[in-house]
Amino acid sequence: MVQIKWTHQARQDLKEIKEFISKDSFVYAQNTIKNIRIKTEILKSFIQIGRQVPEYEDQKIRELIQGNYRIIYYAPNNKTAFILAVIHGARNLKKIKLNFPK
Repeated sequence: MVQIKWTHQARQDLKEIKEFISKDSFVYAQNTIKNIRIKTEILKSFIQIGRQVPEYEDQKIRELIQGNYRIIYYAPNNKTAFILAVIHGARNLKKIKLNFPK
């Protein structure tokens, strides 16, 4: 089974998403975060299920889509998936610095 590791940046993204959505609806914010987390659980069984991120020419940098959000992850092997970032689909990923684990 694949181990999923959330980077500091990805956890911070979730916090900011929740804070932003909570301005309009606390319940919707909670559901959005819950659904993002649930979506990543599929990686435990199918690490390669996400498509390659078009902005990067690297098969190890992949993404899952959940609602309006892109869940960017790095799969350096078949045992670990690092969640790098969670960004709104309208944002330009090239302007966001991804911090890859060492």
